[in-house]
Amino acid sequence: MTALNDILETTTPTKVASGFVFTEGPLWHPDGFFYFVDLMSNLLYRMVPGQKPEKVRDTQAGNGTTFDLQGRLLNCEGGARSVTRMEHDGSVTTLVDRFEGKRLSRPNDVICHSNGSILFTDPDFRVPLEQREIGHAAIYRVAPDGAVSEVVRCEYPNGLALSKDERTLFVANTRWTQYIHAVELDSAGNMVRRRVFADMSADGSNGVPDGMKIDEAGRVFCTGTGGVWVFEPDGSLIGIIKMPEVCANIGFGGPDLCTLLLTASTSVYTLRVKVPGLPHPWYRLRG
Repeated sequence: MTALNDILETTTPTKVASGFVFTEGPLWHPDGFFYFVDLMSNLLYRMVPGQKPEKVRDTQAGNGTTFDLQGRLLNCEGGARSVTRMEHDGSVTTLVDRFEGKRLSRPNDVICHSNGSILFTDPDFRVPLEQREIGHAAIYRVAPDGAVSEVVRCEYPNGLALSKDERTLFVANTRWTQYIHAVELDSAGNMVRRRVFADMSADGSNGVPDGMKIDEAGRVFCTGTGGVWVFEPDGSLIGIIKMPEVCANIGFGGPDLCTLLLTASTSVYTLRVKVPGLPHPWYRLRG
């Protein structure tokens, strides 16, 4: 049976930046730096390992991040009730803020499919009832032509990740019952069926199912109570990477994608693993 020591190269997280309010959205750029946000301070940062973080721009409660296939930065901005896109010249445009004419609630996390589609979660629990226009929480897809469709409804969808073959969409459910959904997709990206991949309920208040990533071996890494929970591809729990602060999100970075980037409350940490994370589709296009 796999143990955490079989996966981790280093077992103690290293603090690389601190002094923030609530860090989120770590995202590695192959040019040798990574982005992250301070959600509560409404700021997007970039950081070269070993150097101090630099402010990139103001956000409106910026949260989950990813790239599109052109390498443009996408950011869920809950305060703006939208997913935004930062162009290469630094200007910011709105990718999506409505579904069927109704305002989104509070986009939380976003990922990119290799066909160029964008998938994002939109929980509605933190929006006052009278301001909810859609009426339920869901995961949406933005097709390459800009068309927006609903993929699946969930209680409180948060972190997202796609399997290596992109036929399973993993969804962290944060509130009430805490678990990871596994949503099976057809070749067009539509839901076929879904199941509970892993139960993440636990005693304690130091973390909930939130940010999630997958490594080349198909293991699922998801933040949760106590740190980062690591699961085998079949959903069995390998162990929990203990964190000194409540960890909200993770990403794989470094030239070999073997450095875990961990955004945890007031700080950013790193940890080395033995198996690389799945590369973003844009990385492959860069060559």
